[in-house]
Amino acid sequence: MNAMAATKTPVSSESAPSTVNELDKQAPPPFGHSMHKLFEFDPSYVNLNHGSYGSLPMPVRIACDKLATRIEANPDKFIRIECIHHWNEARTRVAKLIGAETDECVLVNNTTHGIATVLRNFEWHEGDVIIGMTTTYGAVSRGIMYLGDMPPHPQVSTFNLQFPTTHAEILESWRKHIRRVTSEGNDLQQTRKVVAVVDAIVSNPGVRLPWKEMVTICRDAGVLTVVDAAHSIGQEVDINLSEAKPDFWVSNCHKWLFAKRGCAVLYVPKRNQHIIKSPISTPHNYLSPQDEDYNGPQKFVRLFEWTGTIDYVPLLSINAALDFRQWLGGEQKINELLTILQSQMQFSAFMPHFTVLGQVNVELPIPGEIKYSDEINALLQNTLLIEVEHISDFEVLANAFKDACQKVVKFARQ
Repeated sequence: MNAMAATKTPVSSESAPSTVNELDKQAPPPFGHSMHKLFEFDPSYVNLNHGSYGSLPMPVRIACDKLATRIEANPDKFIRIECIHHWNEARTRVAKLIGAETDECVLVNNTTHGIATVLRNFEWHEGDVIIGMTTTYGAVSRGIMYLGDMPPHPQVSTFNLQFPTTHAEILESWRKHIRRVTSEGNDLQQTRKVVAVVDAIVSNPGVRLPWKEMVTICRDAGVLTVVDAAHSIGQEVDINLSEAKPDFWVSNCHKWLFAKRGCAVLYVPKRNQHIIKSPISTPHNYLSPQDEDYNGPQKFVRLFEWTGTIDYVPLLSINAALDFRQWLGGEQKINELLTILQSQMQFSAFMPHFTVLGQVNVELPIPGEIKYSDEINALLQNTLLIEVEHISDFEVLANAFKDACQKVVKFARQ
């Protein structure tokens, strides 16, 4: 859920900057309801779900439209010659934001795509282990299971994470889990690898994990880490990957950074770039040891420059998104707003909740004996999307949530 849910304010393009280049000509509106004019929501729609797909600010969208028009004027020239300069600029700027070197960062379509690329580049052997979590995003979790299903069948280990809990309890349990996994299979300990997929911010429920400390525990135990940071960039400040030292890290830029969907940054430190032999899909410039003129693997970054024809506008929109955020006041100021919102959310008067950065978790009145199923999820999701999205009054909204939950309970008990 988006902590910046707005009231029903009509969109007025006349009151918003028409391009990113015009941002410097006027001061940004104050944070709060007045910021709504910078987005293009249906006036009857209250955005409660920014986290899934992101919401594109008007100045960034217009910048994207102008870039698309420029590309269509001469696609051959842009894609073959000009695109790489914009791509490198976006990599450079986003690398600085996350505390990494430019050539440790490439742009991919989304976090799921980036994590799949990393996991499928490992050379798996008998006895290898992939650690997932009970909170691992569905597509990533299924990807881990897929690898376990394929020869040579690396083992899948699941870290059980239950809420409510504390960071201290998570770290204690994580340390025990890592210790247990790395102590098993004594006959293979010298040759096997253990790879852990670590959530930075869990998507459901929205919870920030002590991922940096979890990475340290893994590093001390010789376990490689793949950090699913889908919700991190744009929410977390001072990420500083050069200090945190994850082995791999991926974050969506189209969620909280305000770039155009889909767009993500994949970070691979230079010490691990030899592991990534090919992106998905394999590019035409891939160098094979079977090539007659093979002289060693090519640079990691070059592999990702061209992976087939795609719409490059979302990837390049990072530049416009960062311009927009800087115009608003920068990362620290945006984060300060999220902190204020955490203390002022009005849901607490009607339904139990807790917040993490820009995400809000609301406890729904569904009895614990009712188990999750695809049917219940579809019913709840459809009810909320159809009946709740146009309600701006918090008390009415809370009651609508309760009504939706009662429908779920009635359905489940039939």
